[in-house]
This record gives sequence, C-alpha cells and structure tokens, in this order.
Amino acid sequence: MAMDVVDYEIKGAEMQFVEVELDPGEAAVGEAGSLFFMDDGIAMDTVFGDGSADHGGLFGKLLSAGKRLVTGESLFTTVFVNQAPLKRRVAFAAPYPGKIVAMDLRRLGGTLICQRDAFLCAARGVQLGLAFQRRLGAGFFGGEGFIMQRLDGDGLAFVHAGGTIVERQLQPGETVRVDTGCLVAYTTGVDFDIQYVGKIKTALFGGEGLFLAQLRGPGTVWLQSLPFSRLASRVFAAAPQRGGRSEESTLGGLLPAGGVLGTLLSGDDQ
Repeated sequence: MAMDVVDYEIKGAEMQFVEVELDPGEAAVGEAGSLFFMDDGIAMDTVFGDGSADHGGLFGKLLSAGKRLVTGESLFTTVFVNQAPLKRRVAFAAPYPGKIVAMDLRRLGGTLICQRDAFLCAARGVQLGLAFQRRLGAGFFGGEGFIMQRLDGDGLAFVHAGGTIVERQLQPGETVRVDTGCLVAYTTGVDFDIQYVGKIKTALFGGEGLFLAQLRGPGTVWLQSLPFSRLASRVFAAAPQRGGRSEESTLGGLLPAGGVLGTLLSGDDQ
C-alpha cells in the first residue's frame, strides 16, 4: 500500500497531542482510544490489525491483528479517512504526561523498533509488526521482554513516551547504558543487550535494579526520562494504603501517621 504523506503539528507541553492534516482521500491510523477530535468530513472505521493489510485478504488481516495481540495491544486500530473535498484535521492525544515524537521512517531506514506501548498514530500504510529479542538476557531482563513493536514503511509514525525524550546518535562502537525502562526506540543498526550492574551492594540497595540496557552503535536511540512503570509505582506508593486514609503525617507533619499518638489523633483507632 502506498504511504500517505501528511502534515502535522504537535501541541501542548506536558500533556501533548498531535494534529494530523489530511488531504482529500488521505488517512491516518490511530491506536485504539487515542482519538482527541476530528473535523467534519472525516470518516472513521475500526479494522483488524494496523489497516495496512486491506489487500491481503482475511489471512493478512488476521495475521496483522495477531501480531498486535502478542505485543499486548488491542486487536483493533481505527482508520480515519478524509472524505471531504477540502483538507481536514484529526488529532490524537497522549495517554499520560510525556512527549510525542514524529518518526520519519524513510529517514530512519524504513524500520523502527520501539517499546510495546509507544505507538500513538501514523500515516496510512505504516505497518505494525513484531521485533523479537535475539538474546535470552535481553528478553528476560531488558524491561520489555522478548517482544517489542516494529514499525515499517516510509511514512510518518508518532510515538509517545513519559517525561522528556532524548535522541542520541551513536557512532560505530559507541555504547550507552540506561535503565531498562527508559528505552523508547532504536533503529535496526543498534545492538541491544543487557548488562549486570556488577556489584551486589549496588544491585540490592542502589534502587536501579540488577541490570542496565546496553545500546551499541551505529544508529539512533530514543530515551525517556520518566517510564510509565516508574510513574505508576510512585503513584501507588503515595496512595492511601489503609482504608482510604492518607499516609501523610498528622498535624501538618509534626506527628507520624503510623505512630501511636498520630493514630489516636487521626481517629484510626475506632
């Protein structure tokens, strides 16, 4: 399928969304549940897989949907087609605080490997597939498991990640080590492996886990400063854990909530 060439604009700061401008007949594919708004004249249709297997028959559609199911995504994506005689816009919103990055697959060699929940939307024709980790260590301890998303094509795809996204250009043999959850995406020339932190004390008490992701060039990697798993764990840790009461200290922090006096004053002994 020929790629649609679309114009776009990314708006917002911490909670971003991307507006995609479609010429008559052009279409964009969005992750299920990512729609923000769309202009009159745009028709939406839910399809199996990524919508790129329209000419592959039933088997092609089932294969595309099966790939998405394996990566933990929905079986369906939504295709937005501009049926109006004029340009129209459709917008897709990020699911949590972070940044949206436009990936020109033509410039990146036609393929991008990314974490399983990074894909937000793309121009029609971009194919969503699987990327298997070839090394057991990277599969078991790499943070994303054996299976990652693979985006193929020569059009625009938009990925989302938490916090701030950093793009690093790695020269041949150049290596960068990052927290396993901070890896967003990389090009096919990058060698991805994991490395043990090296010291038992650091592994047990350093708070960074047992392993780091090791990325070796040549190629491009994208890193996120706030993985969603880290954000979720902080929210869970700060949430009330005892019958809906806050774990904050009583009397403006002067008395510990878990202490005897703090418990009596807060009424938790009832």
